[in-house]
Amino acid sequence: MLIVLNKPFQVLCQFTDRDGRSTLADYVDIPGVYAAGRLDYDSEGLLLLTDDGPLAHRLTDPRHKEPKTYLAQVEGRPDDGMLEALRRGVTLNDGPCLPVEVEALEGEPENLWPRDPPVRFRKSIPTTWLRLTLREGRNRQVRRMTAAVGLPTLRLIRVAIGDIALDGLEPGNYRVIDATPAAGPSRAADQPAISTRGRRSNPHPRPPRVRGRR
Repeated sequence: MLIVLNKPFQVLCQFTDRDGRSTLADYVDIPGVYAAGRLDYDSEGLLLLTDDGPLAHRLTDPRHKEPKTYLAQVEGRPDDGMLEALRRGVTLNDGPCLPVEVEALEGEPENLWPRDPPVRFRKSIPTTWLRLTLREGRNRQVRRMTAAVGLPTLRLIRVAIGDIALDGLEPGNYRVIDATPAAGPSRAADQPAISTRGRRSNPHPRPPRVRGRR
């Protein structure tokens, strides 16, 4: 089984949290699944979950280099030199990055949902949306790459992993894909999306919220 979840902003990619923060248990009520890969607490979008160990390995093994596509709202207007630096592969403190596919978009992407809470803007500085496709997955890589070329990321949304895309899935909702390691998720048949916002009755145990701790 493979689950495609649109992870909301400030949700942990785990099912429990001692500090009472929002977790996957608030949105996925299927037992025995776990996240195949990670998505930062302050990032949004496509997260895959599965109960299949070999499939999870295939999706997360760096040797397979599954392309991951992101929409990044950055501070400032990128020039050709900034975009070309990303395309060549910038060097971070943990080494050089692989080349990245990147394009600057005209205006806001279509069908974009509002973030809660909204992004804080500086009125004197414009913002730009970028579409980036990576083939590696270092910690906070997109944010570090855009910052390295002078374009701090304000909002980050993952919209696709390989052939699997959000395809209109609303934040907090998921759909189930009938996939096997042999067939791979690119051959999977999607099931209808399931709305799970606000659910708390699920088989994943979760400690009580602790007031005053975040």
